Amino acid sequence: MREYETTFIVQPEISEDGAQELFARLDGILEAGGAIRLLHDDQGKRRLAYEIQKFQKGRYVTTYYLSEGEAVEPLERALRLEESVLRYLTVQKTDAVADVEARKAEAKQEEEVRAERARERAEREAEEEKARQSAAAQAAAEARAAEEAAAKAATEREAAEADATPDAPPAAQAAPADDAAASEETS
Repeated sequence: MREYETTFIVQPEISEDGAQELFARLDGILEAGGAIRLLHDDQGKRRLAYEIQKFQKGRYVTTYYLSEGEAVEPLERALRLEESVLRYLTVQKTDAVADVEARKAEAKQEEEVRAERARERAEREAEEEKARQSAAAQAAAEARAAEEAAAKAATEREAAEADATPDAPPAAQAAPADDAAASEETS
């Protein structure tokens, strides 16, 4: 048997249930083709090198499996027809796997390690999102406080200006000064 790896990029909005359903469907295709699935390596969302179908991020997944080659074509066909898959690539990793059972055991251990990493990454992303939301809420509260302080200062300034001006309209006060300046110019 030969070992293959198929890497595919899924739309970033796919739900966890949708991803698990896709993985189960791919497992069924591999099983029907006589292949042995070793593991699905879900690497999470990453920024794409270039925009694909108006997506700038994608969820990268690599599936490792053993096959004589019959399962590759049906798997690629399913990925091509799946609307949530943006791109895929299949590579033959090794020509011949001598000990299939040892490779399966190795893949099981690797899958456990990757699952732990994914769990840690998900926790870290959740903490970062919580921190971003907290910072945004704090910034919004500070902005509201600044707006309230500015409004209070404007109200106080208007009140102070209203107390400082006499009851006579400003135009009546300016007229005598203008008349005096005009009479000085004519003299």
